[in-house]
Amino acid sequence: MTRCSQLRLLLGIILVQFSAASFSPAADDALPKGFVYLHEIAPSIVLEIRYFNGNNFTAKRVDGYEANKCILTRQAALALRSVQDELKPFGLSLKVFDAYRPQPAVDHFVRWVRDLQDTETKQTYYPNIAKKDLIGDYIAPKSGHTRGSSVDLTIVGPEGEELDMGSGFDFFDKKS
Repeated sequence: MTRCSQLRLLLGIILVQFSAASFSPAADDALPKGFVYLHEIAPSIVLEIRYFNGNNFTAKRVDGYEANKCILTRQAALALRSVQDELKPFGLSLKVFDAYRPQPAVDHFVRWVRDLQDTETKQTYYPNIAKKDLIGDYIAPKSGHTRGSSVDLTIVGPEGEELDMGSGFDFFDKKS
């Protein structure tokens, strides 16, 4: 098995599915049982929470993202830490863009799609798809992220450069 195949296999372990109540934690809120802040479990993982910082397909901070924190189920966080430990000898690291997603964020995405006049980010995030067609394959009214075990991530090199994964974060296209 090649190192690339091993990395793909290791990344596959993060696709864990659990049910959890939806919540919108602020910066210092206690989390529901079974949830953790990723930085407490795996502090070396790079975080760039795009829906908090506005560097995303909506071009704004997304509703429900009230702190620049990554929240996951404990099991998912432990799985990411395991992958991170496997990447370290290669000078690589995980970089997480999104994890737990509160329902207000999902609702924000749906409202954004329905505003057909707002096409500011079309060239960057969905150049080959009509905005009205994003609901379904790309944006859903109910997201697996609200369960706390889905993760949007990439791998970065020693200088923090993102490895080529074929497309960028949140690129709505078949090649993604």
